Amino acid sequence: MAKQLAFHFDSSVCNGCKACVIACKSKNALPVDVNYRHVYEYGGGGWVADPLDPAFIQPNNIFVYSLSIACMHCENPACVDVCPAKAIEKRDDGIVVVDSDKCIGCHYCSWACPYGAPQFDPDEGTMQKCDMCADVVDEGGKPYCVAACPMRALDFGELEELRAQYGTANEVAPLPPADITNPSFVMTPHRHAQPVGSKVGRVYDDEV
Repeated sequence: MAKQLAFHFDSSVCNGCKACVIACKSKNALPVDVNYRHVYEYGGGGWVADPLDPAFIQPNNIFVYSLSIACMHCENPACVDVCPAKAIEKRDDGIVVVDSDKCIGCHYCSWACPYGAPQFDPDEGTMQKCDMCADVVDEGGKPYCVAACPMRALDFGELEELRAQYGTANEVAPLPPADITNPSFVMTPHRHAQPVGSKVGRVYDDEV
């Protein structure tokens, strides 16, 4: 396959600190309500009466895990197909970028993306999103989110190399099915990870 840069995320070590979100926000000078990267806390379970003493309650199947998600730079990006201004393109290295000079801010890309990656910047009047810190990558560096993670839960590189190193998992709840756009994304699932489509949990928090 052609060269495809991708992210790896290790949910088994992520503590949900959101350093990746802050690093991305700082690097791109994003306004308050715009984030290119989100950290979701997904969990479920509840409490039941203690069988030995109903006056007390005990945890029942409680679980929680974090997901750090940005643009997936998909192999089949839905955002590219729906943009009427042809403002979104996939580079030779697989990074999907938005040309702000062409963008008309119509939101079609955001509506089409199953990951909600494109964000509307009200100050600029255009759609914007993670470009994997293309300027830094072009100089041989790492995306800011990867460099900032204190738990080393994020990595990036060529997709096939990441798959060889970490495996091929690329979907868990609450993410959409991966076969919609074939995300350039590899993950190490948390031990409590739920399958895509599972209704046993819910998103608790996804903002800074």
